[in-house]
Amino acid sequence: MKPLSCRERLEQALSRISDPNGEGAKACLTVYSESARDVADAADARARAGVSLGPLDGVTVSIKDLFDVAGEPTRAGSKILAEEAGPAAADALVVRRLRAGGAVIVAKTNMTEFALGAIGANPHFGTPANPRDRARVPGGSSSGAAVTVGDRMAEIAIGSDTGGSVRIPAALCGIVGFKPSRVRVPTAGAFPLSTSLDSIGPLANGVADCAKADAVMAGAQFTPLEALPLAGLRFGIAQGFPLEHLDETVAAAFDAATERLAGAGVRLTDEPIPLFDEMRQVNAYGGIVQPEAYAIHQDRVKRRAADIDPNIRVRLERGGAVSAADYINMIYARERLVRAMDCRLSGLDALIMPTAGIVAPKIADVANAETFAKSNTMLLRNTSIGNFFDLCGISLPLPAKLPVGLMLLSRNGTDVTLLRVAAAVEALFASA
Repeated sequence: MKPLSCRERLEQALSRISDPNGEGAKACLTVYSESARDVADAADARARAGVSLGPLDGVTVSIKDLFDVAGEPTRAGSKILAEEAGPAAADALVVRRLRAGGAVIVAKTNMTEFALGAIGANPHFGTPANPRDRARVPGGSSSGAAVTVGDRMAEIAIGSDTGGSVRIPAALCGIVGFKPSRVRVPTAGAFPLSTSLDSIGPLANGVADCAKADAVMAGAQFTPLEALPLAGLRFGIAQGFPLEHLDETVAAAFDAATERLAGAGVRLTDEPIPLFDEMRQVNAYGGIVQPEAYAIHQDRVKRRAADIDPNIRVRLERGGAVSAADYINMIYARERLVRAMDCRLSGLDALIMPTAGIVAPKIADVANAETFAKSNTMLLRNTSIGNFFDLCGISLPLPAKLPVGLMLLSRNGTDVTLLRVAAAVEALFASA
């Protein structure tokens, strides 16, 4: 069968976005129909001429609502910013790199307000339902991003990850999500949540597409991804709180995954890591994300508190209660622990654990503030390790009755190697 042209694939994506029975209206806050058609036609013309701008030439891509697009306000999922933000002067740097690489940007996607949360709910623009079970949340904060990939509204989505905001929705929606080392992809033109922890990464249906998007956004030379042989790789199974209180579906899927990895020749070891407890001791002073977020939003909290999602506002206000001394001490302590973790992982090809300890909660269940907070904490618990210790990480879907993610974490700067490892693990589970 003849492959579809870029324009044909785009029209299918736009049709799914506009389907009144689908999630397009909640997942996509801005749709770039006409400009995307122009870019798609140009990509097809290049393809006919045998010319390519790179690995994303002619690939349909969605971008999270926190990336600047010239001439538009950057809403970051916020009613306040939608009303008050002026038009962006220029595209975010990653958006410029995507365009230069021939990517067909289809839409700007919905998100948790200010990117501060893992559930994916948004009371201002609606909560896009999970592609695998419409009664469930998609995960956040890159909620619309995951739904556009899961519902084939885009082939790749670009999100941000400060505590798990790429990997969590990927895990809950049954797709792949990659968080690079923090400095690998520039954040210029991305509305900040935490200047210490923000990173930018892709979501897709496969590791190869994540690798292509990562290379383009990082401004790196792309070479086709070659999976590493699994036999002999060293995977550490993180012990301690990452394995505590797991949902039975998650626990069963993770246990089956480790058995299959061992059967493929992976050298698995149980890895107690006291640094996890030191991380928790540091975060007990209020965490780094909340005070940095409050510094960004304190004026909005004071002027228009009623127009902020209550579940988000309470976390912002908590950040405002952190003293300057405690914040500075947390920053210094984290720097020390980042160095210590880099040494601790030097003998491993990956540290593995479930991406999230629970499956996607039902939308109705997180309508209660207390249940929302508990689910949010549980979803962030494992992924936040990667951000705190400045690691690169990826979530891969596991076979299960509801989507479950397997997370691989690796040392800062080993991004390409981790993607090669992930490609091998992905192939193993695809053959299950």
